[in-house]
Amino acid sequence: MSNILALDTSTENCSAALSINGEILVREFESPREHTKRILPMVDSLLAEAGIKLKDLDALAFGRGPGSFTGVRIGTGIAQGLAFGADLPMLPISTLAAMAQGAHRLHNATDVLPAIDARMGEIYFAQYQLNNAGVMTLVGNEMVITADELVANFNKPEQEFYTLGTGWATYAEQLAALNVANLTACEGIQFPTSHDMLAIAAADFANGKAVAVEDAMPVYVRDTVTWKKLPGRE
Repeated sequence: MSNILALDTSTENCSAALSINGEILVREFESPREHTKRILPMVDSLLAEAGIKLKDLDALAFGRGPGSFTGVRIGTGIAQGLAFGADLPMLPISTLAAMAQGAHRLHNATDVLPAIDARMGEIYFAQYQLNNAGVMTLVGNEMVITADELVANFNKPEQEFYTLGTGWATYAEQLAALNVANLTACEGIQFPTSHDMLAIAAADFANGKAVAVEDAMPVYVRDTVTWKKLPGRE
């Protein structure tokens, strides 16, 4: 069983979580613009509670985006610094995947549409589906898109989905018209958390997906992915 530290500062929520010998320890605080000040004390607190040092871990996971440009940069930089100092491999984790994993953990969801408010009238969006190992996997591509574009192009009339995230909260009226069989809101999940990154990170580590520090890059999505890459659209 792998021992992994995860941290995330990609949204208003700042979090760190530690998986050690099968036990999960979590620190979490909603603190816009205070991530730089809060994240390292969270990490120190987790390591102290577990009675270990950073170098005793197998890998370090981090929220690689999408999310706030500044938050994603902060999280990536801090994670790289910690991993470099402790000579640990890294596991970049999608924030949208973490949200989908949270929907499974808390609501037993299997088909999920996480969405983060990307500002400027757009959302970060993706479709995730649970695999046989209990880990959320991406269907199609992550993208940045307007609510109206999503409604016009996402057609899954026979499928039911769970929804979560600030994107759904911000554009609830428009997104309610999505052409699907049913939408169920996951109450209480607005942001990605490090806790839910751990399950994905453990699977990625077991499957040899850890990368060197210099290869652990943020993923901003905006300006690189458009609505034309919607799942099922040519």
